[in-house]
Amino acid sequence: MKAEIIRLLKSCDGYLSGQELCEKLNVSRTAVWKVINQLREEGYEIEAVRNKGYRLVESADVMTAAELESCMGDQQLGLPVKYYDKIDSTNNQVRRLAEEGAEEGLLVVAECQEAGKGRRGRVWKSPAGSGIWMSFLLKPQVGPEHASMLTLVAAMAVASGIQDITGMETKIKWPNDLVLSGKKICGILTEMSTDLDSIRYIIVGIGINVNTPDFPEDIAATATSLYLESGKSWKRSELIAAIMKRMEQYYEIFLKTADLSGLKEEYESKLANLGRQVKVLAPKQEYCGICRGITEGGELLVEREGGSISQVMSGEVSVRGIYGYV
Repeated sequence: MKAEIIRLLKSCDGYLSGQELCEKLNVSRTAVWKVINQLREEGYEIEAVRNKGYRLVESADVMTAAELESCMGDQQLGLPVKYYDKIDSTNNQVRRLAEEGAEEGLLVVAECQEAGKGRRGRVWKSPAGSGIWMSFLLKPQVGPEHASMLTLVAAMAVASGIQDITGMETKIKWPNDLVLSGKKICGILTEMSTDLDSIRYIIVGIGINVNTPDFPEDIAATATSLYLESGKSWKRSELIAAIMKRMEQYYEIFLKTADLSGLKEEYESKLANLGRQVKVLAPKQEYCGICRGITEGGELLVEREGGSISQVMSGEVSVRGIYGYV
């Protein structure tokens, strides 16, 4: 009921009477009053005027399951929502719920992670009140060899979702980072559970620097946030809903062919390294070349000296700009 009241208040231009809320939700006035008070305690500014009703004056950057559900549309991905004030890792929690039988689409969001995961076992710092720390569950009917492409699909969804809400154009640093003004703003970690030659489930974890006002000295030169780039704060629940809407759109396209053939052109338009010199850091060798886009399987195409094209697979490989992070 809480999510529905939030949704109704957001969609109303003026006041919504208590009687209207009672009739729409088939509950008592006392029940409505209790929920309104709960919402105020969570940070919503709700005005109550006699003979007029309730009006949502300001929706703060509230992060609750009800707030997130109120922002979601009719898509399958992103519901149900499980929200936690503090958790070890949203990826870990999705894994636990998946093992208990959770369905595809489940979204886990945390205000704070105590053991956030980065690529190659690194720790992803995820303090409270500033970022989006979220993971969702997928169960695609494709072979395990196709799973890594979903990292690229998720990157597209984040870039498009951010642009939908903020108007800012982020770029994708292949395969799993997003950048703004040449600095990292988002990281994506995809994990998979398989059963012989089939996928049991895939977990897509996303961390976004949203309202972060500053960064530690060791990463300040390579990290930024939507707040630092725009000078304003953003409602994280709206960003999450926009990203999940875009993810469902791109995921459906991906499932038709089990590759990136239907997304390749748009992905390359968002690729930060396209046409630029990059350094490929592989375990056995390093080399430089020009980024020429991606294959339909998600490998990065790098033109080496002499004109030969190498297909770079993700995994233990890093790709960086010649003169910096991008």
